[in-house]
Amino acid sequence: MSTAITVDRTNFESVVLGGSATTPVLVDFWAPWCAPCRALAPILDKIAAEYAGRVTLAKLNTDEEQEIASTYGIRGIPNCKLFVNGRVADEFTGALPESGVRDFLARALPSPAAPHVAAASGRLAAGDAEGALADLDRALAIAPDDEDALLTRIDALLAAGRGQEAADEASRLAARRQPVRDERRLAQLAARAALATSAGGDLASLAKRAAATPIDCAAKLDYANVLAAQGDYEPALEELLAVVRVDRAFGDDAGRKGMLTIFEALGPDSDLARRFRRELAAAINR
Repeated sequence: MSTAITVDRTNFESVVLGGSATTPVLVDFWAPWCAPCRALAPILDKIAAEYAGRVTLAKLNTDEEQEIASTYGIRGIPNCKLFVNGRVADEFTGALPESGVRDFLARALPSPAAPHVAAASGRLAAGDAEGALADLDRALAIAPDDEDALLTRIDALLAAGRGQEAADEASRLAARRQPVRDERRLAQLAARAALATSAGGDLASLAKRAAATPIDCAAKLDYANVLAAQGDYEPALEELLAVVRVDRAFGDDAGRKGMLTIFEALGPDSDLARRFRRELAAAINR
C-alpha cells in the first residue's frame, strides 16, 4: 500500500515547501494517462517505504494541477523533484528503473552524517582540528562511505599536522571502487598532503643556504619543500621559480614540477596560482 501523500493547491505549500524544511520531499509529477508514470509509481512507493524518515513521497496530478506544474517547469512526465528547505535540490525525468531511483536518492538526499560534517567544518574554520576529527569519527560511524566526511577528514588531518595520515587517506579514497564525485577537491587535498610529507629540516638553516650566492638550486628546492610542507606556498613558489629560471632541467625539472603540485594544492580559483602560472610561463618561454 502506498504511503505517498497526494498534494494539490490546498496542501502543496504545507506538505512540500514547509515539510521539506525538516524532511526532504520527493514530488512525483504524474498524470493518469501516462504509462511510464504508472510503471514508476510502485518503484517509488517501495523505495519511499524503505527510506521512511529520510524522505517523504508526494504525488501531484499534473492534469488537475496545471498551475503548479507550470510553476515548476514540468514539460515531460513522470518528473520527480526533490525539495529540500522549500527548493528543488535535484530531479529526474522519465521512468527510471529501481536501481536508477536508488542511485538518484543516494546522491541527492542529504547524508545522515551531514550534521556532524557541518560541525566538523565549523571547528576547522575555528582552528580546532582535533575537535573536527572527533566530529568526523561520529559522521563516519553513521555513514562510513560518506564522501564529504572522508574528504573533510583529510582536510582535518592536514590541519592537525598529520600529513602522512592525510596522504594515506587520500590514496585510499582515490583507489576505492566507488567513483569519487568531487574529483577536484580530492586532487587538491592529495596535492596538499603530498607537499606536507615532502620534506623536513631546520627552516632557518635552509633559508640561509637558499639565500646564498651563487644560487644553489638544491638548497632552494630543499627550502621550498619545507615551506610548502608548512603551507607557506607563496615563498615556496618564489624559490621554485628561481630554480626554473637558473636551471630548468635541474633535478629532472623539479622546480616546475614542484610549482605544478602547489598549483594543484591551491586549486583552480587561486589568484596566487594564476600569478605564478604566468610567471612560470614567462620563465619557460623567455
